[in-house]
Amino acid sequence: MSRIAIVGGHGQVARHLLVALRRSAHDPVALVRREEYRQELESRGAEVRLLDLEREDAAAFATAFEGCDAVVFAAGGGPDGNLERKRTVDLEGSLKSVAGARQAGIERFVQVSAINVDEPVPDDTSEVWRAYVEAKRDADAALRASDLAWTIIRPGRLTDDPATGLVSLGPDVARGDVTRADVAAVLAAVLDEPATVGKQWNLVNGEMTVAEAVSQG
Repeated sequence: MSRIAIVGGHGQVARHLLVALRRSAHDPVALVRREEYRQELESRGAEVRLLDLEREDAAAFATAFEGCDAVVFAAGGGPDGNLERKRTVDLEGSLKSVAGARQAGIERFVQVSAINVDEPVPDDTSEVWRAYVEAKRDADAALRASDLAWTIIRPGRLTDDPATGLVSLGPDVARGDVTRADVAAVLAAVLDEPATVGKQWNLVNGEMTVAEAVSQG
């Protein structure tokens, strides 16, 4: 059993991940900025710690990670039109999480990104979407350049459909849909698989069980 810190612990994927981690005998630690989330997240089996990832520095992240064995960065600036939050949450939140993990002596780091963010965006792309893609792209590049034991999961279009338990996972998987619950199941699975270190995989729903996909990805 290990303790897993989840940055963005009240996010839609993260809330599924709390349950998935408990099922796999891990203790989830949900890092959130609002005290009002505590009761809900504790009911899902998480320890709750407060962290404002936009306002606090890497040292505060390291303190929040105390006693944890791995970090999952699952935060996002949301679907609204706030350009600034794509930088302060999706990029800078990741950078501070990486720095905080290093300060806390944590090697294992799993990041939730987005499919195909390394590809050029069309000229007619909206400013908000361009900022989101660039933030995810740069956060992934920084994590790959770090000395952490990283895994990057890049889901396709997220849905709230029930979990299927069936996915397609790999570096060249084509764009498609994937349920948030299935993303969470994959995140929990890669944490337990040392062979996933140094892997950057696209993720969509498919025909393999999560265990098969992770072992063969």
